[in-house]
Amino acid sequence: MNIRPLYDRIVVKRIEEEETTHSGIVIPDSAKEKPQEGEVITVGRGRRLDNGKIVALDIKTGDRILFGKYTGNEITLDGTEYIIMREDDVLGILDAPSNPTPKAG
Repeated sequence: MNIRPLYDRIVVKRIEEEETTHSGIVIPDSAKEKPQEGEVITVGRGRRLDNGKIVALDIKTGDRILFGKYTGNEITLDGTEYIIMREDDVLGILDAPSNPTPKAG
């Protein structure tokens, strides 16, 4: 099943990371908070201004983002959990670590 968000909404999939304490104990899912980091799966066409024009979103498909703890609406499609939120709910975009290629010579 596909979903296409409207206007300035985006669909995000949480990035789950296994948490381990310093002593090596793995924290079970029921005892830890949900991550506030996710990957943008798809984005809407853009924000509609008062004059009717649509402005493109700054967020793109594939971006890793940070969002608030109680942001958006959770949905489940084909057994996978997603969050639908507005672009305004995004706190920031995480840059992928750059791996500079060593120069020959």
